Amino acid sequence: MGERSLVVVLESGLTSHLVFAIAAGAFGSSFQHGYNTGVTNIPQLLIQKFINDTYYERYETAAGDGTVTFIFSILVSIFCVGGMAGALLTAFVAERFGRKGLNAGLAPMYLAEISPLHLRGAVGTIYQLVITISILVSQVLGLPQILGTEDRWPFLFAMTLVPSIFMFITLPFCPESPKHILITQGRDVSAQKALTWLRGTIEVHDEMDEMRAEYEAMKLVPKVTLHEMWHNPVLRTPLFISVMVMLSQQLSGINAAIFFSTDIFLSAGLSDADALNATLGMGSINVVMTIVSLFLVEQAGRRTLHLCGLGGMMTMTILLTICLACQTSAPWLSYVSIVCVITFVVMFAIGPGSIPWFLVTELFGQGARPIATSIAVTVNWSANFIVGLGFLPLQNILGNYTFLLFTVLLALFWLFTYKCVPETKNKTVEEITAIFRQKAYQ
Repeated sequence: MGERSLVVVLESGLTSHLVFAIAAGAFGSSFQHGYNTGVTNIPQLLIQKFINDTYYERYETAAGDGTVTFIFSILVSIFCVGGMAGALLTAFVAERFGRKGLNAGLAPMYLAEISPLHLRGAVGTIYQLVITISILVSQVLGLPQILGTEDRWPFLFAMTLVPSIFMFITLPFCPESPKHILITQGRDVSAQKALTWLRGTIEVHDEMDEMRAEYEAMKLVPKVTLHEMWHNPVLRTPLFISVMVMLSQQLSGINAAIFFSTDIFLSAGLSDADALNATLGMGSINVVMTIVSLFLVEQAGRRTLHLCGLGGMMTMTILLTICLACQTSAPWLSYVSIVCVITFVVMFAIGPGSIPWFLVTELFGQGARPIATSIAVTVNWSANFIVGLGFLPLQNILGNYTFLLFTVLLALFWLFTYKCVPETKNKTVEEITAIFRQKAYQ
């Protein structure tokens, strides 16, 4: 039975070496992303009290609610500025130092390039899975029983050292992306060695032939620049799609739910304890459904799951708005609002949560992939920053109708996905590029 299981694993391409490389590549980078997204959620009131007390000590006057909200919004979203800076460097680092100079832009690229074709979507989903796990970890650590107290909450922000040390130790044992070694550096033997290590077998001739074909094709075209990316319709169309799917992820309202879910539940009339439990339940379901999407993405396809996710989220924002607006006349609606927020997160995990991260790497060949990823990830972090900074002020202005703004955006993104986004499941880069080439010259 043990030998049979090993054969199944080897035939699927999911070897122990590949699993190790996935863990080293995803855990160190995406844990930082997810943890910082969720870390301020549960201790929000403690942090706001700290802001108020500090303001009073410095200026000898109490800060108004608007001032505290604004400062807290900056604290919640400021890490995104670092993400933007790193994203802008993605293309340079990817070309100069390789995919193992890992950051949030390079990790999905590395995962896509080391995975077999039939596992590319599932492996790409790992990045988002680690994000959801790290969000849940940050929420658990933020509980009053652990670090969510008035004297311990600052230690929450030091916990990102753990995945950094893990990545620092494990990543040197992993090979560079075989595609980068062959296509960017032109080192055929080294690329074959890296691929052999990842696949656990010397039978890698077919994959090497595919990479060599891509390498030869790239010799015939000039190096892709930002100017070429914008003016060549074969590249401009997938770039626009990449930017839009990234925006559909961040402007869907998910970060508003994750950053401020506890506050949303309190606004819905829940007690402090119930609000904390609902937030943890939401985080747990987010992890579970991302695991489910890991299997679905290779069955249902990227486009289908993205459409289902966006459509479900749009429906939930409408229902959540109704619950928040009518809760005073029907208190039981506060519990319906919990269901709406959790279902909203489920729909996000099914498609928009993971698909944008690896779809970008599937739409471009090796020459255009670094710069396309750099642009798309910069847009992602910028939108993340805008939502984090703007949600609470918007909530103060729009009140219970804030999520209707996301309803409109989700409807627009659904229409765009339906009209413009192609299915990339089980397609090679050459086949996907041919789709855009055919459309460009029709």
